[in-house]
Amino acid sequence: MQINEGEIEKRDIFIKQVEELSGQNLFGCYQCGRCSAGCPMVSRMDAIPSMVMRLVQLGDEKVLDKNTYWVCASCYTCDVRCPKGIDIAKVMEALRQIKLRKNLNYVDIKKIDGIEELPQIALISNFRKYTG
Repeated sequence: MQINEGEIEKRDIFIKQVEELSGQNLFGCYQCGRCSAGCPMVSRMDAIPSMVMRLVQLGDEKVLDKNTYWVCASCYTCDVRCPKGIDIAKVMEALRQIKLRKNLNYVDIKKIDGIEELPQIALISNFRKYTG
């Protein structure tokens, strides 16, 4: 499979965007897996944190289709466990920001059953994460 110059440039732009937003050196990660082993939310993720880091290192924008960065609780367990000191929670936040900047809404208020009975904090949290 041959990769053209335009694809390489697009990947580089994505990687630089994530690094700029997160303030992290993505290539410091060497895939030890400690972040994934300690993550309390990993059972709810469709890609473990170390896999997300690898996809970002490769510049694969398909990582934005995963739910991992939405499920991340930003508890910093990954940061504490990382031998390279990479703050993966910041990387997850950067991915959320990139996705939100696309201005796509994933919540339709009309489709929420029993909206009047839901706690306001749940609604606010939901709308912050899933609306553009």
